[in-house]
Amino acid sequence: MPILFNRRDRVAAAESESERRRGPDRRTRVARALVYGSFNPRRLGPRRTGEHTLAAVDWIHPWWLAIATLILGLCASDAVLTYILIGRGAYELNPLLAPLIGGSGALFVLVKIGMTGIGVVLLTLLSRLKAFGRMPVALLLYAVLIGYAVLIGYELHLLGRL
Repeated sequence: MPILFNRRDRVAAAESESERRRGPDRRTRVARALVYGSFNPRRLGPRRTGEHTLAAVDWIHPWWLAIATLILGLCASDAVLTYILIGRGAYELNPLLAPLIGGSGALFVLVKIGMTGIGVVLLTLLSRLKAFGRMPVALLLYAVLIGYAVLIGYELHLLGRL
């Protein structure tokens, strides 16, 4: 490429480069690009050694989707079991959700799953990073999954006693 000295030469060179393109502009088809990129990711791992930033990877392993789905399933089960237990005399310990339980059961379930869903999505996106400089964020996803499993077991135990 020749060395260009003035603005007019740079503009002319840019216009000639744009004319060499064939086919439609790919940037106008966003939905297709998202679907194509989901099934054909370009970066499966960091490009450089020691690169652990959020933008370093385009792709998240399907294992984390399975973990996130299990967490949300257990969260929905927790919401339903909590609503049943409250109908039988129990009370909600979560101060954020306690005011919602007296009103609509659907609103309670929606807020509970929504709050958990936002947290799970963020943890999944950050799963390759390290929390507090040492611990992989992915371990937090496992901790949430185990916590919900224990909570469901406890709620089933309470349901059997009531």
